[in-house]
Formats: sequence, structure tokens, C-alpha cells
Amino acid sequence: MTHINWLAGENTMLMKVGELARRTGLTVRTLHHYDAMGLLAPSARSDAGYRLYDRDDIARLHAIQALRQIGIPLAEVSTLLSGAGEPLPAIIQRQLVALDRQIARASELRIHLTLLQSRLADGTEPDMTSWMSALELMSTYGKYFSSDEIKIILENWKRTAAEWPPLIAKIRSAMARGIPPESLEIQPLARHWMDLTHLWMGGDFDLICRWQKMYAQEPATQGRNGVDLEMSQYIGKAADLRLAALHKYFTADELRGFNVGLEKEWHLLADDITLLLQDNVALDSDEAQAMVRRWSSLLDQTVNHQPQLREKLLLAFGTDPLLRAGSMLGPDQQSFIRNAWAAGAASQASTAVV
Repeated sequence: MTHINWLAGENTMLMKVGELARRTGLTVRTLHHYDAMGLLAPSARSDAGYRLYDRDDIARLHAIQALRQIGIPLAEVSTLLSGAGEPLPAIIQRQLVALDRQIARASELRIHLTLLQSRLADGTEPDMTSWMSALELMSTYGKYFSSDEIKIILENWKRTAAEWPPLIAKIRSAMARGIPPESLEIQPLARHWMDLTHLWMGGDFDLICRWQKMYAQEPATQGRNGVDLEMSQYIGKAADLRLAALHKYFTADELRGFNVGLEKEWHLLADDITLLLQDNVALDSDEAQAMVRRWSSLLDQTVNHQPQLREKLLLAFGTDPLLRAGSMLGPDQQSFIRNAWAAGAASQASTAVV
């Protein structure tokens, strides 16, 4: 047989191993390995003993490459092409399951690395203690939350992070002054603590419960961001009292339906009511009635425009002193809105009579 790259006949085309390697992007060594394991044996040899591959060999090689590209091991490729072993659909399904596991592990690793990065991002090279602490925390979170849940917690923390330090400082001050957690004076702080936690955990009560359980049981999670176990237990008692009061009036689903992200808007309203009180503005004046309309609008937003929930909220806060103590508005501001509302209603009734 003549030693050339291509030998063409009616039904035969032969290719040397070097040419085949170049055209397929494989190495000669790989093709030799396939030959040695019986996966791809050349159909002919030249007079000088060189391997020569025909059309069927090349087609088989393309099949081998295709199966290898979807992750099928060489041993299974051999049995598959020989017609033995599992059918191709079953092998592909098994590869898909394995790939899904790899993706899940990679996703979990990424979330853990993000957590690690956030815990070590202080602008300095972390020492061994910092590394170990961050790794311990990462491992602890994994006991209580899935990777997707950790991702939610981390992302939501960024949105609420700026609001925690002022609240923590107020709670620390109340503790230093010896105010008991059962005091109504603590209820505004408990309400703010609960609202921020609600936003942080995406309104998922199950996440909130698991976070509380983890914090109580895992020393690695305690004392971070200025909140130690003593503070957590202190504000937790006040929050439990508030939650018990809320459950007298609302179901768990109704509590999930509240919009608790209006802290700034309520504080602005409270400040503006204070200015009207300082100026002794008449309750039936345009300024006072505009304030009542702002209050009513914020109330609608708080209950996500659910009339029945609005009525239940008004009843709860009008009846329960503990809930009223935790209101966004102070006693004087609440009294102003209540009296201005009554004055506006009386004025409308008088106009209707006339």
C-alpha cells in the first residue's frame, strides 16, 4: 500500500493518524490510547506499518467525541458503541442528574464564598482567627438554612444594614437605664426590631424562627453587629409580648400581608404632626385635614389596600394599649389625628345639614 495521507477508492478513504489528529483537534497520543484500549482500532496499516483510518473509523471517532463532550466516561463509551450496557437515553439521564448535582454544589460553594467574603471584607489581610471564625460561621449557617435561603438572607441584609445600628444603640441605652423589657416604653423598639427582621427575612416566618433558634443555640453567631445574646433575649421578650397581642387580632397570613417598609414615611408624618401641634393649628384647618389624609393614605399602604385588614388594624390599635404603645406615632400625635379626624367628620356633617 502506498504511503500517502489519503488513499481514495470507490468505497474507501484512508487517513494517517497524524492527519486525523490534526483534523479532529486530538493528539496522536490520544488516538494511540484509543487503539490500545480497543475503543478505536484503525482498519488498515500502510506498507510501513502506519495506522490508517477509513470512513467508518472516522465516523466512530466523531461518535466517541460527541459522547465524551457530554461527560460519558471512556469505558461507557466503549460498551455503548458496541451495543452493550445501558441505552443512550438512560446514560444521558444519569449524566443530567450528575450535572444537576454539580451545579447545586457550585451554587452552594459560591454562596458560601460570598458569605466568607462579606465577613472578611474589612480592607485588611485576615489573620488566622478571622478565617477560622468566618469558616465556622459559614458551617453554622449551613446547619439551619439552604444555600438559596442564605443567599436571600445576605441580599436582604444589605438592604436593611443601615437601619440596624441606630436601633441597636437605642436598645442598648434602654438596657443601661434598667427599663424592663415588659415596659410599654420598649414597645416602639420592639415594633421596629420586628419590622426590620421581617424585611430582612423576606417576610418568611419560618426563616425568622430558624434564625432565632440558631442565634440562641450557636455561640458562633452571637455578638455580631453589636447584638449579643443578652440584648437578643431582652428585645426578644418585648417582641414576644407584641406578637402575642397581634395574634389576638390577626392570623399569620394577615400578619404576612402588612407592608412594614414604611418606617421613614411614618417618621416624616410624625415630625410634621409635631410641627402642627407646636403651632396650635386648628383641628378643622386645611393643614390638619391634609395631615389626616396623609395618615389615612399611609394606613392604606400599610395594609396593602385591604379594607377589611385596615378595619381590623384600627380596632386592634384602638383597643390594645400594648399595640398602641408601639405605634409609629406618639400619644400626642395619635390624639391629634383622632381629634382632627373627628373635627373633619363633624364639619362635613354640618355642611351636609346646611
